[in-house]
Amino acid sequence: MTRFSPKKAGFGGNISTSEGQAIAGNAIGILVLDANYPLVPGNVANATTFNFPVHYKILEGVDSPPVIKGDPSVLDQIIGDAKQLEKQGVRAVVGACGYFGHYQKEVAEKLNVPTFLSSLTQVPTIKQGLKTGEKLGIICADSDNFGEELMKSCGINSTDDIVVTGAQNSPEFMSILESKGTFNNTKLKREIIGLVKELITENEDIGALLLECSDLPPYAYAIQEVAEMPVFDYTTMINWVYNATVRTNFSGFV
Repeated sequence: MTRFSPKKAGFGGNISTSEGQAIAGNAIGILVLDANYPLVPGNVANATTFNFPVHYKILEGVDSPPVIKGDPSVLDQIIGDAKQLEKQGVRAVVGACGYFGHYQKEVAEKLNVPTFLSSLTQVPTIKQGLKTGEKLGIICADSDNFGEELMKSCGINSTDDIVVTGAQNSPEFMSILESKGTFNNTKLKREIIGLVKELITENEDIGALLLECSDLPPYAYAIQEVAEMPVFDYTTMINWVYNATVRTNFSGFV
């Protein structure tokens, strides 16, 4: 695993950089799909979502369909682009599609920085916080392609306490999956809230929610208002990773 260089320039002594590194200061590297639709604040692919600098790498020519299906033909490109992020000094690499989880193990093995490609990597930790008998509800982009293989790749070994619903039959959300370049944000929010209401009504034992898709964090606040329970998503994961890789000193008094 890569040892981090001093956080502040002028920290003392000699400071070096890796060959080929042309930029600095972006602790989190984010792999994003080559798609075309509005990226509102809260979306992982919108840099204003974060209170710290991030560095994006677009997987040129790779849209959501092959990644959702776990197509192995894109693995080498994912690894190559992740290495490019690492080369530019990021301290961790994340993805901007939960279905990147299909490639979690393979990519993590090839990098020298922590790798969290999918929001689903949070699931084992979330489940530890639930009471016996409580379930985790997951709202995903496409439940037809959300199987045990994907979850196992993200470290989820038991699915008995997980319930899943997908947005693939929601017309406005399909504008995102089909990369149409436009969608009605009010209608999309209504669709997602409707899915959440249906999920928690049919499963009263849900104790927490996870939004798999990187397009759903903009609606997390509204979802929590309706569900009245913890709501995890890509931003909770990325903030957690950032706080672990860029520690700051405590201040105060005793």
